[in-house]
Amino acid sequence: MTRRFDYFIVLADMRTGSNLLESQLNAMDGVTCHGEAFNPYFVGLPKLDEVLGFTLEDREKNPQGLIDAIRNAPGEMNGFRFFSDHDARALAPVLDDPRCAKIILMRNPLDSYISWKIALETKQWRLVNIKQRREAQIAFDAGEFADQIDQRQAFQQTVLAHLQKTGQTPFYLNYEDLNDLEVLNGLAAWLGVSTRLDALNQHLKRQNPAPALAKVSNPDEMEQALSSFDRFNLHRIPNFEPRRGPAVSRYVGAAKSPLMYLPVRGGPEDEVARWLADLDTVATGDLITDCNQKQMRQWMQSHPGHRKFTILRHPLARAHAVFCKRILNTGPGAYVTIRNMLSRRYNVPLPPKGDLDGYTLDQHHAAFLAFLGMLRSILAGQTPIRVDGEWCGQAQTLEGMASFAIPDLILREDEMATALPQLARKLGHNAPPIPAKAQVDIPFSLAQIYDAQLETRAVEVYQRDYTLFGFGDWKPL
Repeated sequence: MTRRFDYFIVLADMRTGSNLLESQLNAMDGVTCHGEAFNPYFVGLPKLDEVLGFTLEDREKNPQGLIDAIRNAPGEMNGFRFFSDHDARALAPVLDDPRCAKIILMRNPLDSYISWKIALETKQWRLVNIKQRREAQIAFDAGEFADQIDQRQAFQQTVLAHLQKTGQTPFYLNYEDLNDLEVLNGLAAWLGVSTRLDALNQHLKRQNPAPALAKVSNPDEMEQALSSFDRFNLHRIPNFEPRRGPAVSRYVGAAKSPLMYLPVRGGPEDEVARWLADLDTVATGDLITDCNQKQMRQWMQSHPGHRKFTILRHPLARAHAVFCKRILNTGPGAYVTIRNMLSRRYNVPLPPKGDLDGYTLDQHHAAFLAFLGMLRSILAGQTPIRVDGEWCGQAQTLEGMASFAIPDLILREDEMATALPQLARKLGHNAPPIPAKAQVDIPFSLAQIYDAQLETRAVEVYQRDYTLFGFGDWKPL
């Protein structure tokens, strides 16, 4: 029978029990775990000079070479331990390799943190002889604990996402599983090795068996701090929008100045493009647009000192602008198919065939309010209507941008008149033009229909944008 795996990686972190797992693996005939092969400060174990002929210097020059050496080492199965702060160059090729078995080891994060703090205090990282155990009480630091959780969760999410996208299944272990003979033999069976353990390796001892509250000098403070951790993500803002790419082809570069506008669709795109053209006294047709990623990188490399900026619009104003331009309108640029679906299938009260004769303020308010309600369903993936770039969350757009280029400056629309000329002056323009305000929406402006009901509905639709960017109630520019 062909074996599924050629080698393994233990994905863990400090004080999760990885030393104990390594000792159990090494107790299996033909199986060898080569320690922390990619620890930044040593190779394998602190007192080792080399692993499989690779010194620390050799590994720095050729991390893939050490991976290959572990894969091809003598024995039935070889592997190594890898933590979130180890050499990241080794992680991607191993995660990509389906012939590498992924063992994910986890532990209660509080136990792991306290164990780490005690080890720092006592300088005792492994315990073989129980008579040599050193005891200490540590002070719980809520900020330090939160930072450690964030780092480890980010690492776990990176690993999980990579394995999902490549269709691989890891073997999960908890700290408590390391003393379960049947689980460890199940791991051996999953790895595809022939050996089984008759008994547990008792060489290493648990260092700090006391309850967590007994191991800290400030237990009351720790309990109070832990009560603020949102274990079930009660305050997480749901986000069901599809991920977006960077949309590089929509970036707009100045004809002469080292400025690049990364537009958030539904914002003041025309006004900013006009300003960039006026800045260099050219026509808007002379601006740099429709670039691919290679061309954009070349532009950035050829414009040292360049600045990239984007502009956010208040979510309610943005939704109203796109409603008037793409939905209410039936002329050029209108989303006619979506308009018809909103009207016929979802009962958004739009004027038939775009006839605005006799269309009143009250009707406009009702239609826009219904459109906002539909946006909430659209963004949640509850309809077949696409999540268009003009009404997706602005935070989602920025996350897509960041996959290619991060804006140097993120402005709000009401800051344009002062912030853009100030940016231009920093780049050598003595008398930069002032950007124009966006044109008033037609047939009615938002100011004519604005009320608390519309604002409340917009917050429901774009809660993530309101929260992340600090938007308050809409005010006319």
